[in-house]
Amino acid sequence: MGARSCLRVRREASHRCQRRRRVAVASTVSNQEVVAEQSAALAGDQWPLWEVFTQSEQGAPHEHAGSLHAPDAENALQNARDVYARRGGVISLWVVPAGAITASSPGDAGPFFDPGADKAYRHPQFYKVPRGVRGV
Repeated sequence: MGARSCLRVRREASHRCQRRRRVAVASTVSNQEVVAEQSAALAGDQWPLWEVFTQSEQGAPHEHAGSLHAPDAENALQNARDVYARRGGVISLWVVPAGAITASSPGDAGPFFDPGADKAYRHPQFYKVPRGVRGV
């Protein structure tokens, strides 16, 4: 390769590199809002955790299907659809931020779930079944 051809190759490579930089800068500028949202959603190195609930048929309860990480609710719903509903059998999806779920602790099992002794009407034994009713 001569000196002129080496110079031409360097110039072409430089122009290609500059074009890539311009495209990268343009896409970075156009995506600044998305990047800002994702950065705000990031906790450490990961997006927030979302819990996914699926419903298999009308009137059935939603059941916990799993969890996923996503920057916002819309992306969480799309990712949940792709992961948990891709094989069909799902008619409804819920995505809930894991931080929004409050649960009882196993240590509260006794006093928290014990029925009130002063509210006997809550127990089925309180009610008398009429004579004409069968199968109850």
